[in-house]
Amino acid sequence: MRRDSLFYQLFAQLPQTLFDLLGRDTPQGYRFESVELKQTAFRIDGVFMPPDPSGIVYFCEVQFQRDNSFYERFFAEIFLYLRLYRHTFSDWQAVVIYPHRQAEQVSFDPYEVLVNSHRLHRVYLNELGSLEALPLSLALMQLTVLPEAEMPTAARLLAERTRIEAVPRPEVIMELITTIVLYKFTKLSREEVLRMLGFTTEELKRTRFYQEVYAEAREDGLQQGLQQGLQQGLQQGLQQGLQQGLQQGLQQGLQQGLQQGEAAVVLRQLRRRFGSVPNDLEERIRQLSPDQIEALAEALLDFTDLEAVFDWLDHSA
Repeated sequence: MRRDSLFYQLFAQLPQTLFDLLGRDTPQGYRFESVELKQTAFRIDGVFMPPDPSGIVYFCEVQFQRDNSFYERFFAEIFLYLRLYRHTFSDWQAVVIYPHRQAEQVSFDPYEVLVNSHRLHRVYLNELGSLEALPLSLALMQLTVLPEAEMPTAARLLAERTRIEAVPRPEVIMELITTIVLYKFTKLSREEVLRMLGFTTEELKRTRFYQEVYAEAREDGLQQGLQQGLQQGLQQGLQQGLQQGLQQGLQQGLQQGLQQGEAAVVLRQLRRRFGSVPNDLEERIRQLSPDQIEALAEALLDFTDLEAVFDWLDHSA
């Protein structure tokens, strides 16, 4: 699981997560960044920067494997940052996130005084508590360390909590849940994960995944269809040799191009879900009217196999 990227997304989308870990109210104006200290090529996973120099800067590191020189590197990065940007804050705190205590290094010498000070907060995800009781931001963190067998049930629980609780930006939380599950179940498509989480057809249509895929397919299909339609229209108009024929040909070609573009969108969606589409099925879809294609696009999210597409065409087209 690519946890660095995952936790970066979590902190970037839900910066209140850090303050939930610390049990503090979320202050306003904090900005999260991953900071590279170029002089030494040091990189700090996350820095929560205060909105003005009177605030506290928070350093956050995610450490999922034991590294017996971790604190040596971490404090070196912190003190270099303090030296370079001392004018931007009044004080500092650090947070290290571990999956469990066994991932922490064995000896803290010679940094024991810092490790045990109030400036460093060590978090062990498996000790945070139950998913039902945790804030959603922390429950998302805990979801990353659950065994594969427990993840589907836990992910559905968090998805349901997102639906019924008054949470800000629920679409962001749904997207993060989906991403975490995708990292664990690498052989599943995003659509399969969304359905595993219990998304209805309407909820699926509102996800960024569906909107981006559909928009991309629609744009590609419409461009292809318009280009073909324009070529057909120009050819027809030129063959007739009359201005009227050219205009009629262009109009007809545009209409045909739009229809072909819509059909291309539906065919792309079918290929994403079921793989190859038989030639006879593709031909039947390309012969549909624009209204029929629109109706098929709405219906295909409920199909479980290509036989369902044939049945729909037999009864609706």
